[in-house]
Amino acid sequence: MQQLHPNDVIWRNARLATMVPGESAPYGLKEQHALVVRGQTLLAVVPESDIPSGHHNSVDLQGRLVTPGLIDCHTHLVFGGDRAAEWEQRLNGVSYQTISAQGGGINATVTATRNSTPETLLRLAQQRLQRLMAEGVTTLEIKSGYGLNAEAEEKMLQVANQLAQDNPVDISPTLLAAHAVPAEYRQNPDAYLALVCEEIMPSLWQKGLFEAVDVFCENVGFTLAQTERLFQAAVALGIPVKGHVEQLSNQGGAALVSRYKGLSADHIEYLDETGIQVMAHNGTVAVLLPGAFYFLQERQRPPVEQLRKQGIPMAVATDYNPGTSPFASIHLAMNMACVQFGLTPEEAWAGVTRHAAQALGRGATHGQLQAGYVADFIVWDAHHPVEMVYEPGRNPLYQRIFRGEGV
Repeated sequence: MQQLHPNDVIWRNARLATMVPGESAPYGLKEQHALVVRGQTLLAVVPESDIPSGHHNSVDLQGRLVTPGLIDCHTHLVFGGDRAAEWEQRLNGVSYQTISAQGGGINATVTATRNSTPETLLRLAQQRLQRLMAEGVTTLEIKSGYGLNAEAEEKMLQVANQLAQDNPVDISPTLLAAHAVPAEYRQNPDAYLALVCEEIMPSLWQKGLFEAVDVFCENVGFTLAQTERLFQAAVALGIPVKGHVEQLSNQGGAALVSRYKGLSADHIEYLDETGIQVMAHNGTVAVLLPGAFYFLQERQRPPVEQLRKQGIPMAVATDYNPGTSPFASIHLAMNMACVQFGLTPEEAWAGVTRHAAQALGRGATHGQLQAGYVADFIVWDAHHPVEMVYEPGRNPLYQRIFRGEGV
């Protein structure tokens, strides 16, 4: 091991679930190991017996479990209002069409978000973020998509960036202006898409407000041709793409995302063999969102067995949003991914660590405990990683370390 500096911190006497792929032990488990942290980076992962004697800057973890910080790679955390009354209406037998005609559905959230001040949006999003951070989340993605005009989309992304400044958390902001067609463009969706491609996306990209572009490609969203137009415009500006695809029907969106070297294809319940092959060929991550599946009482599961066979990385996320997945619990999402979609607990853990990092373009720096990675990790009052998946209401988080600092 290289020479230690006086300020290096040794987090010793731990059981490490490194989540490094290819290790012989499940979860990359290492008994009696230590993490050496220099500044914001993991300098080394060493056996307890290799720790140099006489280094005073150390923390005894007393045999506790340590994992990488959790990553929630698909959320809609910033929005105004809520849809609780509408959810109750649906359960009382009112159709979604009727609710929509009354100004409900996504339009209700767009109206509430447009009418909310940045301060209100920030306060509400802060409460939601707090719940994710309390479960060990150190990195998360936040999408826009409830503004659907230049001003309100910018407002949402500014709030996401403010959250990153105010909290010990890494936030990856995504532009989802192509989430739905706003009411004022209902008769002319192509004109709205042109606005996104020619004005909203270029100007907000120039301001450095987002890292990637997303779209809802679906029979109730944007067509395959419209989605391709958006991707062409994004790629011309050097912007990475991703997509909500194959959630309610098979439109061929996953294959399209992959052909544009997209970071991830998300939802994918209706993904077919062609889509799987194109994803495998292009290294696109499959993001599974069991919360929306549960709340919508869907029956069509994503093709997990085929994804597994092709070696496609599977991420798991909360999809936190007011309409179809209103819960800010990454542990519950992991549990649902196992119970509803058939992932193993180890796959669920990979889904919120190294595969989620890959989905956010952070695969070489986040989601694993190994030398050179960012020092984001969680200390748990737990013996084994399966405990957080098995019992989602119990949260054994002991300490959260973000960029080398206990927070």
